[in-house]
Amino acid sequence: MQTTHLWHKLYLHRGKIIAALVLLLLCTPSFSQRRVNMNNPNYDNRFLSYGFLIGVHTSSYQLSYSDAFLAREFDNLYSISPSWSSAFSLGFIVNMKLADFFDLRLLPKVAFYEHALEYLYLDRPAEEVLVETTVVEFPLVLKYKSERRGNNRMYIVGGIKPGTEVSAQNELEGAGEDNLPIRGFNLSAEFGFGLDIYYPLFKFSPELRFSRGFANMLGSEINPLSEGIDRLTTNTVTLYLLFQ
Repeated sequence: MQTTHLWHKLYLHRGKIIAALVLLLLCTPSFSQRRVNMNNPNYDNRFLSYGFLIGVHTSSYQLSYSDAFLAREFDNLYSISPSWSSAFSLGFIVNMKLADFFDLRLLPKVAFYEHALEYLYLDRPAEEVLVETTVVEFPLVLKYKSERRGNNRMYIVGGIKPGTEVSAQNELEGAGEDNLPIRGFNLSAEFGFGLDIYYPLFKFSPELRFSRGFANMLGSEINPLSEGIDRLTTNTVTLYLLFQ
């Protein structure tokens, strides 16, 4: 039995993630200056603030096999292997100040996902099944901020992310033998960290966020593609660019 491990994937890509964050920091003029002019010194005193976000994510299913996978009729199926696929999301920011170092954020967005499963057989070529979905998501996260130093401020976020599919792909295509039945609702836990960078006219925040789904995304319909699977959950790593 095989299971996709999120942390193993992050280990493989850690160099790229670290390099991207370091590059963003080095490209910030105020990062290496001890004494700088404070941009927007009263920005964080606002009770409500708004903005928009752009996200680039990579996502994969995490799979658990069913008991049927061990049955004799599945002897020719060697494995079902999820793979990581990239896509993007667009959304808005509604930020409410709770205290000096705490904010509550609602981040409604539209996310486009591709999830791939590769079915490896012993007696015929491998088959790839691609699940494409358009999902409306409503992440609700608590933001904890550090002290502001110059025009920079570190922070961490954590919360939940409900989402519902709006592409209606599953309804249109049905649950035929060539389609993997997928549920339309998902619920995920989120955790991440980022850097607020204050400019004269706006605040820019690069943020890295990890998402782990709780809901079983496998539909109730049974066909040759779904019978060997007991549970499908989602893992997502997203780099957000937030503008406020």
